[in-house]
Amino acid sequence: MLLPTTDLNRVLGEKTAKSLAKHLGLITVADLLQHYPRRYSSRGELTPISEIPIGEQVSVVAEVVDVNERRMKGKVGSILEIKITDGDGFITATFFNQAWRAQKLKAGVRGIFAGKIGSYQGRLQLSHPDYELFSDEIEDGAAKAWADLPIPIYPASASMTTWMIARAVGVVLDVLEPIVDEVPAELVAKHALLPLGDALQKIHRPEVAADWQTARDTLRYHEAFDLQAVLLARAVAASHQQATIRQSAKDGLLAKFDAALPFSLTAAQVRVGAEISADLASGHPMNRLLQGEVGSGKTLVAVRAMLAVAESGGQSALLAPTEVLAAQHFRSIEKTLGEQKAKELGLTLLTGQLDAATRKSAMLGLVSGKSQIVVGTHALIADKVEFYDLGLIVVDEQHRFGVDQREALRLKAKTPPHTLTMTATPIPRTLAVTVFGDLDVSVLDELPAGRAPITSHVVTADQPALVARVWSRVAEEVAAGRQVFVVCPRIDEADTGEDLKTAGGEIADELDVAEQESDKKPKRPLAAAINVAQSLRAMPVLANCRIGLLHGRATSEEKTEAMARFSEKETDVLVSTTVIEVGVDVPNATVMVILDADRFGVSQLHQLRGRVGRGGLPGLCLMLTSAEPGSLALERIDAVAATTDGFKLSEIDLELRREGDVLGANQSGGRSSLKLLRVIQDAEMIGAVRQEVASIFDADPTLEKHPAIAATLENIDRARQEFLAKA
Repeated sequence: MLLPTTDLNRVLGEKTAKSLAKHLGLITVADLLQHYPRRYSSRGELTPISEIPIGEQVSVVAEVVDVNERRMKGKVGSILEIKITDGDGFITATFFNQAWRAQKLKAGVRGIFAGKIGSYQGRLQLSHPDYELFSDEIEDGAAKAWADLPIPIYPASASMTTWMIARAVGVVLDVLEPIVDEVPAELVAKHALLPLGDALQKIHRPEVAADWQTARDTLRYHEAFDLQAVLLARAVAASHQQATIRQSAKDGLLAKFDAALPFSLTAAQVRVGAEISADLASGHPMNRLLQGEVGSGKTLVAVRAMLAVAESGGQSALLAPTEVLAAQHFRSIEKTLGEQKAKELGLTLLTGQLDAATRKSAMLGLVSGKSQIVVGTHALIADKVEFYDLGLIVVDEQHRFGVDQREALRLKAKTPPHTLTMTATPIPRTLAVTVFGDLDVSVLDELPAGRAPITSHVVTADQPALVARVWSRVAEEVAAGRQVFVVCPRIDEADTGEDLKTAGGEIADELDVAEQESDKKPKRPLAAAINVAQSLRAMPVLANCRIGLLHGRATSEEKTEAMARFSEKETDVLVSTTVIEVGVDVPNATVMVILDADRFGVSQLHQLRGRVGRGGLPGLCLMLTSAEPGSLALERIDAVAATTDGFKLSEIDLELRREGDVLGANQSGGRSSLKLLRVIQDAEMIGAVRQEVASIFDADPTLEKHPAIAATLENIDRARQEFLAKA
């Protein structure tokens, strides 16, 4: 969409603009206009109080039924209690030393009340809520229209309420210049869409419910249209690029490597390997997504591709999301290649916490070409990192990186490199085709021989006997010579959650993300790795267990040492945060205990479970939770326990987690760049739009006849370049 990118402080003033930027991340006019209401209420429709969740920031439409002022016991001052209702339940709005509010907050008055819902002496309570009262100066003839007028309820925060946002949007809409519609007129007519400017007005200022419903349909189509235009434009650009041909000889490095393997490749690995080989030899940049369940052998497929590139004199870079995973990949590749071959190929590790001398040596190996295979973290994207001939980029756990982060690494190649992105979080085919439509997709759909099944169980906090049994089960496993992971959502009790990104972001769907993330605290302290490790060491049942600790606040050396001790069986139980979520491979680990499992998303639980049962022995995953019966959190955990089919779970995950920022840097969870579009629900529409956009590109590859589409793509590319400049 061609929306104004004017800075909000030029339209709203510095104070309001700063508040919108700080609390909601809204910087430009376009940002604010696309901050759509999450639902609509009306003055005549009160919010069902029984549905209001305790502990969350909410906005409710209610009526004042009683006003009471009383003196505080043993203290100087007064408390003003305002009882509000939805006609069924009641909430008390409490104000301290603000008796003057009773002048307007009188019985019979209606308005929107916003604040954090708490409970006091068994009653729901709003302490010092913000509120906006509805005017009672209304003519009788207009009363019904006034009562039915939809009230937009925006994703808000404690400091930026829904009506503050509505006022800011109103100011912008009042001065908004006519907006050019990038969707061609024939498609607007075909789908009965509103003009773009009208859609923006009606989604923010509807007069009747049909207004915002029609506007939402129009804006959803625009999102699908722009998404597919970007993906197809990138595909067209890639088709015109030339890449160095990377081909392995019949008796070359790859053939010798395959011959030396102590096992046979799976049929899926052979098939995907052939697809990658064809891409590398095509003369055009490969852009392939490799999907595979945990343990399906994706890393081996990537190593084989790296060998083909090395044989042609090129370099390969494997980008991993964490230092722990980067180090794990480095050791795994070194073991797979053999120490001598790894040395010949200059296998190198580059992370942010290397000492100066080691880092300098690694960077020298890259720029000279001696290091033909490098494994690293975001450190690979740093400005000073240069390559001699970067021929292949392998991105592990692609959902952890945005398109632009991958692009920053790609630009370090002198000629367009080949790109292989890998994920152990299976993506539904609908999503792979429609959202990652600029990628070819390969699937490793079988596990290597010897992988044992994993059994999963949910243990709730109201089952103390089963909770105790968890730790005796851990002791039994250790006594049998095996090892155990224990995963916690926090590092220590003072931590707000290094890995606690799920409850307020990853599982958000139609709820207000900003409200979910603000001040969301559980009823009891969450399990913290440092404290849990201390507690387990003090348990008599685990007296014979050697207990280690691993978390993201540890130094690089401490992380490496902790994982090495566990891998070498010097530690029996490893207490960790989710730094072990992906890639960590300890064949002797057979049990995964996840504490406060409700604080993790579907994909995280599936990934964590996949860390065990990798050495031929059956795996066991025990997910402990205090989630309430019937809650969405418990439903999510039960879904994971019910199946090990990653593709089924990925659809559940996508429904809960949303699609992430598919065009930019923010690739996972939280706010989605898709504001209204839902990939699964709107799959049919997205597919149809893709065909329509493809027809436009076929007839007008340069977009000479569609300048508005070209301008939209330029805007998106400009934002992308701005990100790369800051990366």
